[in-house]
Amino acid sequence: MDPDKIRAIMEWQSPRNVTEVRSFMGLAGYYRRFIEGFSRIAHPITSLQKKGVKFEWTPRCEESFQRIKELLTSAPVIKIADPSEYFVVCTDACKQGIGGVLTQNGHVVCYESRKLKEHEQNYATHDLELAAVVHALKMWRHYLMGNKFELRTDHDGLKHLFEQPTLNAIQKIWMELLCEYYFYIKHIQGKDKKVADALSRKMHVMHVAAISTGKSDLIDKILEAVTTDEHYQQVKDGLQQQKVPQKFDKYRLVEDGIIMHRDRVYVPNSESLKKFILKEMHNVPYAGHSGYQKTVAAVRKLLAWHEE
Repeated sequence: MDPDKIRAIMEWQSPRNVTEVRSFMGLAGYYRRFIEGFSRIAHPITSLQKKGVKFEWTPRCEESFQRIKELLTSAPVIKIADPSEYFVVCTDACKQGIGGVLTQNGHVVCYESRKLKEHEQNYATHDLELAAVVHALKMWRHYLMGNKFELRTDHDGLKHLFEQPTLNAIQKIWMELLCEYYFYIKHIQGKDKKVADALSRKMHVMHVAAISTGKSDLIDKILEAVTTDEHYQQVKDGLQQQKVPQKFDKYRLVEDGIIMHRDRVYVPNSESLKKFILKEMHNVPYAGHSGYQKTVAAVRKLLAWHEE
């Protein structure tokens, strides 16, 4: 840290009204991805900005203010993300806010956190923890989409995320989003949520077997339908011989002979297979019987349709 560049922050006087609070938090919020648990630390101050709340600078506000200044003027040890390396997402939720940490090889890439919205304060613990996961994946979509990664949480209920027999309205929407990603869930034992401890703790692994992972009867049915699709065979032969025409450059061959188009499973042009996928997506628990149109939309997000 250059002392000349951080002097203005170090000498910043305690806010005397809401306008000065907004000015300081506007600056601090710009660097929130470098600060672990930013929303929790800043909660006493950000609460003063709520409409109808009388401005009162308490000792808790002053403590929060000084802590944020300290963090803003300290050099964070954060690495630049490498798209070719394995990502780990750690999420957490509490009564003040939700947040997460994105890491690679034990090094922090960035932090993310925000205050709870008013309606979220009424969420059950499971929904609150799930909201933290969804928020983190949305914020880091550009890092995670198309890559396999680990999701680490201390909430035991998330281990059974894709096994819930029924879903409420918001969970249906969230599950559609989660099915776009390819991830494992690891449950962190214990209540300590510090990143250093979380990364070194013994984990219990559960593999998420959703359609987005390609691990179901769908694989067998795709392989059965391959023989009826000449285009599929041409692409597969080209990939195996490493002689891929430019029009096939977005395809890749993965295990079991499955072809991926970008980050989606290539489905052979088979009417019966397409009907099977629609039926499976509509009947599985996480589909939630959201209706035909929403079911089709969810499937199109997951699979690349082949149309001549």
